Amino acid sequence: MTVTSARHDLEAPLYDEPIPWFGAWLAEAKRADIREHNACCLSTVDAEGQPSGRMVLLKEWGEEGFVFYTNLASRKGEEALHTRKASMTFHWRSLERQIRIEGPLEQVSDAQADAYFATRERGSQIGAWASHQSRPLESRATLERRVAQLEAEYQDKPIPRPPHWSGLRIVPTRIEFWSSGDHRLHDRFEFTRASPEEPWKIQRLNP
Repeated sequence: MTVTSARHDLEAPLYDEPIPWFGAWLAEAKRADIREHNACCLSTVDAEGQPSGRMVLLKEWGEEGFVFYTNLASRKGEEALHTRKASMTFHWRSLERQIRIEGPLEQVSDAQADAYFATRERGSQIGAWASHQSRPLESRATLERRVAQLEAEYQDKPIPRPPHWSGLRIVPTRIEFWSSGDHRLHDRFEFTRASPEEPWKIQRLNP
């Protein structure tokens, strides 16, 4: 399916709440056959205030927040757990849309992480054990040896979730919807709340 543009001028917000709006745009990105439509740039900050970003896949979302899974000992995992804050940016170029999500982080329960890990393909489960993510690697052969050893260890056995691998949830306090406009006069609507317990407030922003 080829999509040239799904942009439209937003005279008013599509929804009074941000989560249904997010769901509508995510569903449209999926219908548009955008590869890995759930990919986003996850941004974190280290102890010195240096930001870093990388692409991750959104795996779960809803009123409680937006969940991604990672090695907690990786750079993103350590930074996320240190500051307990992060942001996600979704950009669907062919749709000329962007969503930014910011807020505090919380770790999902062990039961939730176990349930998701069990759905992963076996090779990815092995990889979660084999990769010392973000750490120096002597050679590709070293990694492949670890994979082979783990495959032998768990042959004909279920692979448990590594204790250092889990999910993190952004509990949003700010969500911005951006739609491309002619002459760079974009449409922007921002939802904010002081805390997850507070109701959302919405305002239109200048491009």
